[in-house]
Amino acid sequence: MTQMIVLAVVVLLFFWLSRSFSKNQHTYSKSQFSGFKLTKENLAYSELGLFVALSAKVAKADGRVDELEAELVSNMFNDISLLFPNHEATKKMLKEIFDEEKNAPHNLDPVAQALYKALENDPHKRQKMMEFLVNLTYIDGTLSHAEEEMLRLISKHLHFGEADLASMLERFGSYHRHSVKESSIDQAYALLNLSVQASNDEVKKAYRALVREYHPDIIKSQGASDEYLKEATEKVQEINAAYEMIKQSRGI
Repeated sequence: MTQMIVLAVVVLLFFWLSRSFSKNQHTYSKSQFSGFKLTKENLAYSELGLFVALSAKVAKADGRVDELEAELVSNMFNDISLLFPNHEATKKMLKEIFDEEKNAPHNLDPVAQALYKALENDPHKRQKMMEFLVNLTYIDGTLSHAEEEMLRLISKHLHFGEADLASMLERFGSYHRHSVKESSIDQAYALLNLSVQASNDEVKKAYRALVREYHPDIIKSQGASDEYLKEATEKVQEINAAYEMIKQSRGI
């Protein structure tokens, strides 16, 4: 039997972020960024750019950004870029920021401090962003010592107490420990709408298409019902479990 820790919490986190923003006076919306002068420097120093930078450092904390982390990050780029008039240019800059910051662990302190300064009066956003970072460390099913130490440092800069971080770690760790799916290899192929004769490229293409289909972005998930989120969460769980099973069976 193959066991898989899945990405389902990501769907919920994006929903929580968007729902909380819509109820807050500091709502993230397209109109908020309509007059934003889009340059890489301006984006990097914005609260969303700083958040991407911290996400990059957390994703690389254990030495590498694995495929599931990369898929999550790609969805995050899509979500954020939709807030800006020039989506493609924004996405390209976000990727450049991520790639640069993942290889720059030395500046974690000033980046985290800058994000706190930007969100000092918005504890709810800081809470949701910290939750996202905690979830990111659990994507592969484990929390390494390096990841935990980085989370502790970031949480300190964002002014969370040790008890707050411990609560997040336990909550997301518990969720992932219970988010295990077991199925046969035939069921895995069927879930991805593939035959066993499909090429490796076809498997990857089918997986990515399904993840995009069931991943609600920041804009589209605003106002989504609990039932919709529940169904999307379960579907993403199944998709990722099936994909991991197929990858392991093929050695890819």
